[in-house]
Amino acid sequence: MDATYLMNSLWTMVAAVLVILMIGGFILLEAGSTRMKNAGHVAGKTIFTFGLASLVFWALGYGLIFGGNANFFTGMTDFFYSGDQVKDAGLATTVFFVFQLAFAAISITIALGGFAERAKFSAYVVFTILFGILVYPVIAHWIWGGGWLAEHGKQDFAGSTVVHLTGAMAALAATIVLKPRIGKFNKDGSSNNIAGHNQVYTALAVLLLWVGWFGFNAGSTVSVEDGFFGFVALNTNLAAAAGAVAATLISWIVLGKPDIPTLLNGALAGLVAITASCAFVDVWASVVIGFIAGILTFYSARFLESRKIDDPIFAVSVHGIPGIWGTLSTGFFATKELATVGKPGLFYGGGLHQLGVQFTGVLVSGLYAFVISFLILWVMKKVMGGIRVTEEEEIMGLDISEHGSYGYPEQMVTQQKDTNVTASKTHVSS
Repeated sequence: MDATYLMNSLWTMVAAVLVILMIGGFILLEAGSTRMKNAGHVAGKTIFTFGLASLVFWALGYGLIFGGNANFFTGMTDFFYSGDQVKDAGLATTVFFVFQLAFAAISITIALGGFAERAKFSAYVVFTILFGILVYPVIAHWIWGGGWLAEHGKQDFAGSTVVHLTGAMAALAATIVLKPRIGKFNKDGSSNNIAGHNQVYTALAVLLLWVGWFGFNAGSTVSVEDGFFGFVALNTNLAAAAGAVAATLISWIVLGKPDIPTLLNGALAGLVAITASCAFVDVWASVVIGFIAGILTFYSARFLESRKIDDPIFAVSVHGIPGIWGTLSTGFFATKELATVGKPGLFYGGGLHQLGVQFTGVLVSGLYAFVISFLILWVMKKVMGGIRVTEEEEIMGLDISEHGSYGYPEQMVTQQKDTNVTASKTHVSS
């Protein structure tokens, strides 16, 4: 068997594992960014939805993206993927399947961030299935599956649009349909900070995601030839570093102190932004792309909050806005030598053509993801009699109301006993 085929398959499988481990990063990120009373719910539903998304991708998603006999929206073959190995594709197609499954799972994980701390568990179940059939595969087919945006030379190497913008627009639709958490906004329009319960979790989450991103971006080469994955990894790391530094500096300047959540979001924003362009731009450009993303995530989070949009894990400001910028960035920075897809960017003699292609892709993909997700959620709300927990359930926390147990049983039970004792003493004294 050809050694290159084996090495390509091995490298892509390792990359797929790294991307799947990012699910662990998202568990810690969302749990750390929300309150203790919802931690078990966050962890459990994320594992469950990864499993459910995997089955949906096997049954329909892979075929809708990469299947033959395609129409404008999707492919129409290879449903219930059989696991047949094709040896003339540069690597085992089973490995490619697992790799692509991991990307689909990350996108739905981002989308479900918009549900945080207020959605019923049943809403996660239904939306995961419908997102995996009606939303993600269509955009992935357009860009990665040979669809119309691919034919126009849309540059999105590892998914700033396909994965991150798609998930973020679905999250935005969810935040609007579900409405803000209790206590987030006051009657005068001012907002209250609902702090996450564990910044150590969120910091560890960012590190896990940062490492996993080497599988995300460098793994998208699906090849070891020429060692090009090393160049992609270098761009990825520098963009993340620049995003973290930029976000820290801007928060320090504006707020008077370097803000830890902003710092962490800046690193992720840099990673999201470079995901589209990591294989198409020079090293210096990756620093610029990441730096701008770090600033964008700071101001976009503040803007969304001013519009009374409650996004607990910053899905839109971390994955959406940087995803847009990252996709557009190749229209400026893609070089003649590296533009293996599409054309060079504006700064490399390509004029406005590629920027126009990138803008079209962002606009159409973002609108499609938002509108279809919004419609899915609106119909779910009508059919299911609501997708948000009751006020009482939200106050007590989703751990106990949705699952009948606590993510932190010792701490939460102790708190409950203390509350009961206090209430009893108050009753006696009265």
